[in-house]
Amino acid sequence: MSDEHYIKRCLQLARLGEGYVAPNPMVGALLLHDNVIIGEGYHQLYGGPHAEVNCLRSVSNENKHLVPFSTLYVSLEPCAHYGKTPPCVDLIIREKIKKVIIACVDPFAKVNGLGVAKLTAAGIAVKDAVLELEARELNKRFFYFHNKKRPYIFLKWAQTNDGFIAGTNFGKQLISNEVSNRLTHHLRSTEAAIMVGTNTAMYDQPSLTSRLWPGKNPLRIVIDKHLQLLATAAIFKDDAQVVVINYIKDGLQNNIRFLKINPGENLITIILTWLYENNITSLIVEGGTKLLQAFIDENAWNEAIVISNKALNIGTGIAAPLVPTATQVSEVKLRTDYISIHKNK
Repeated sequence: MSDEHYIKRCLQLARLGEGYVAPNPMVGALLLHDNVIIGEGYHQLYGGPHAEVNCLRSVSNENKHLVPFSTLYVSLEPCAHYGKTPPCVDLIIREKIKKVIIACVDPFAKVNGLGVAKLTAAGIAVKDAVLELEARELNKRFFYFHNKKRPYIFLKWAQTNDGFIAGTNFGKQLISNEVSNRLTHHLRSTEAAIMVGTNTAMYDQPSLTSRLWPGKNPLRIVIDKHLQLLATAAIFKDDAQVVVINYIKDGLQNNIRFLKINPGENLITIILTWLYENNITSLIVEGGTKLLQAFIDENAWNEAIVISNKALNIGTGIAAPLVPTATQVSEVKLRTDYISIHKNK
């Protein structure tokens, strides 16, 4: 089998950590001896052991003597610094592994080639850039966050066949079907934060949790400049954290964090800066139109996920945002819904 084959397996393993390891990247690893995989592992939980550690721990007692004569495959450069866990390169060196093959270099400033350099200095043969594009795509949020100093941003909305996201006067309109709803909840479970505006929170009463899909809830953010929302609003229920961006107050109250901003400041710049400073690597903006369009106008987005119900026309209402100039990368049909993904050029 080729190196690409085994790195592809590492990428499969890495994805098992989706939704649980952010702000860390998803990483998978395997140990190969004479074309036989004797160990596999992935980063399972933020703060927990890294993929390389879990991989080496998985090697059976009868195969441990083979470790120094094996090749380690990893989907991302092993870390070379102390964080929540010790450096993985030190473990690799202690285990006397002679060859390491990685998919791509880690962009995090405390790694970014230092892992490769330390392994090489220890006499370990290192080969990198194996399925690099696939590895970078898997961890696109992590790479974008560290390279651009802001979170990876998804815009997401559902619209009728004739282009509306709600009825007249913010009338709640069920648009997407139950299958698409579950896909939306899956997206929530994989991302770090989700945001809506005052009108969406007030009239649609979303809870913004991932209750229809196994996994964690995202950090919930609502823009409520004048604190109009009632304490009984659905967004304040459940156990998920909430941040309220407003003009009036700061601080923590009843498990709700209030973040005060000044009128006239660039709202999106402030939000993205705060998210970066708080290590939030990805954000879903769920609307409504005014908020979505603001992100589009600022060119502050990476992907737009549009759910179109081709069987529903309502004639009048609140118009959906205009899909910006972008590259449509996929479209799938789920019963009456067509879900298209557009990437910012």
